[in-house]
Amino acid sequence: MIRDREPIRVAMLGCGTVGTEVLRLLQDQPEEFAARTGAPMLVTGVAVRRPHKHPEVPENLLTTDAQALVEGDVDVVVELIGGIEPARSLLLSALRSGKSVVTANKALLAEHGSELYAAADESGADIYFEAAVAGAIPLLRPLRESLAGDRINRVMGIVNGTTNYILSAMDSTGAGYSETLDEAGRLGYAEADPTADVDGFDAAAKAAILASLAFHTRVTASDVHREGISGVTPGDIAAAATLDRTVKLLAICERVIDEDGTESVSARVHPAMIPRSHPLAGVGGAFNAVFVEAEAAGQLMFYGQGAGGAPTASAVLGDLVAVARNLVVEGKGPRESAHAQLPVQPMGKTPTRYHISLDVADKPGVLSQVAATFNEHDVSISVVRQQGRGAEASLVVVTHTADDAALSSTVDKIAQLPIVRDVVSVMRVEGEPT
Repeated sequence: MIRDREPIRVAMLGCGTVGTEVLRLLQDQPEEFAARTGAPMLVTGVAVRRPHKHPEVPENLLTTDAQALVEGDVDVVVELIGGIEPARSLLLSALRSGKSVVTANKALLAEHGSELYAAADESGADIYFEAAVAGAIPLLRPLRESLAGDRINRVMGIVNGTTNYILSAMDSTGAGYSETLDEAGRLGYAEADPTADVDGFDAAAKAAILASLAFHTRVTASDVHREGISGVTPGDIAAAATLDRTVKLLAICERVIDEDGTESVSARVHPAMIPRSHPLAGVGGAFNAVFVEAEAAGQLMFYGQGAGGAPTASAVLGDLVAVARNLVVEGKGPRESAHAQLPVQPMGKTPTRYHISLDVADKPGVLSQVAATFNEHDVSISVVRQQGRGAEASLVVVTHTADDAALSSTVDKIAQLPIVRDVVSVMRVEGEPT
């Protein structure tokens, strides 16, 4: 049954860079959005903390009382304030009263998604969140809907533009991490406090969302193994180049099947070397890309702008149109799919590969001692290269696949060998046959 064409009433929480663009487009193109949804969309209020800082918002829409706005006569709540509280309480209030929600809040979804989904299910409201991962890139809806009939085995991607800009610049210029981070800040690619980006928190929250959707299992940010990029050196970048690889901060979510057939989920974020032939290797600057491997669909890649006001607003508005259409026809969007309930595998049991650079003594038997240590831990070597002489002697080892714990303990044991002066760097290797 088609409802009368009264306006879809929209409450906005927050009006920063993304919110300003969402509001502008809704106000500039009312006929276009009405044609797409089947009913006009009317913004009834915009909740902000400091109204005087938002001269672009009509004064009659501004309010500092977000709770009253959510509890008012609205159909959809668009949340763009970020963080856990008060966003969590406001959205639970909206959903429990039957109001649909559109949010870009990756941190909230990664920590409290199950609570929000339960509230939506109980009241029959919709919750959409395409903008929470990879900005404008249509990614979550394909995982949530288009590939719902397929079995996804792996999702691997670049989901943070700040770190990708830094690593891309280090690769192209040979500059160090600190100076490249400073340059990213000057160009607006890095926040004044870049911790969430460079330490991997942002990517870990996104990985939790991706794993939850791809594997029909509840995965939280705390389940995701996380390492940042501050330890990546020009030496690591150069070492990767000698093997025709580049370094990227990757979010990797995959199904893992043990020898006994037990299935689990691995979710992790860390820097890794990938072959320059891999589709993700060519993703430069602040762009994002996600590589999906599914049984029937095969390999898919989603690429585009992963942040910014206009790109993220595009994803928010796409969700808003979907919610509005559901309201017009009295339908419902997709619900949470957590039926698989697979356990999350600890990082120590996750199969991976290591690239290890060693500063070694220039003596006979160095290679044999190092190889023996790998053999003791049941880790096989794929590539080994010794170069330099005297004080410049070094050894590079790339392993075959082994459990991360076995690889880590091998490195610890190697560091204790008398012939090893220093473990210069350790980095995982991804994206190629093992």
